[in-house]
Amino acid sequence: MNNAAATAEGRMYEFTTQSGADTIAVGRKLAELLAPPHLLLLRGDLGAGKTTLVKGIAQALDAAEPDEVTSPTFTLIHEYDGSRQGKPVKLFHLDVYRLESERQLETLGLDDLFSDDALILVEWGEKFKSIRKRSTGEIAITSEGGDTRKITVTVKE
Repeated sequence: MNNAAATAEGRMYEFTTQSGADTIAVGRKLAELLAPPHLLLLRGDLGAGKTTLVKGIAQALDAAEPDEVTSPTFTLIHEYDGSRQGKPVKLFHLDVYRLESERQLETLGLDDLFSDDALILVEWGEKFKSIRKRSTGEIAITSEGGDTRKITVTVKE
């Protein structure tokens, strides 16, 4: 199930999934809806399905197969080259959970990732003011019990 709505801030999409496969399918749909450039906060508790969602986005962009996409918890950043509607797309998946300060964040070279063809998804980015300021929206994943997830996507216009 999914719903789309316009808000004062931009567009909002809501999806409900019942399995990991459903979450990957929503990721594929989001790849169609999210034209770069975007920096999106990827919010959700541990195990909510953030990386599973990225698997679908990467697959839809022909950037990676789902089993090739893993959480960047220890590497901090994964980069995938793909395409959308015949144009190149750089998909960056970051996990800044382990970082504690803006100074540590600066060492990632986040500014170097921004380009017209970049789709940047940042797990735990809400911890940092500099990321919140630059974000163009967020994807929030919440558990509704069992394997059911609610995925809410808000994109600023």
